[in-house]
Amino acid sequence: MSAAQTIRSLGFRKWYERELLQSHVHLVLLLLATIGLLASAEAYSVQLDGMAQLKVLACAGASALIAIWALRQYLFRLNHAQFVADQAVCSGCETYAKWDLLEERAAGSYLRVGCRRCGHRWEISL
Repeated sequence: MSAAQTIRSLGFRKWYERELLQSHVHLVLLLLATIGLLASAEAYSVQLDGMAQLKVLACAGASALIAIWALRQYLFRLNHAQFVADQAVCSGCETYAKWDLLEERAAGSYLRVGCRRCGHRWEISL
């Protein structure tokens, strides 16, 4: 489900909360993958036979790939949520996140919103 559809169904504040929670889930995954990488480094030994060394290296490689993916997801979701939240303030009355979604533009990449308090309208870029 796109961000525009989620904002339409749940509201902005719930969408923002979910984005932050999802980003922090990726942070936990990053920490777990880092622990897996460190455990693989600890388990590696030159005295192991060739197949055991390959298994440990495969685990280390998988942990590294998961860690890189989780870091990218964490940073993307966190920055995206903050980028949208910075635009959620009405310039007319300085009210935060008290607006109604009027329409979606350009395949959901822009939201046309109107302030509930003063009626000011503006676009939020997703």
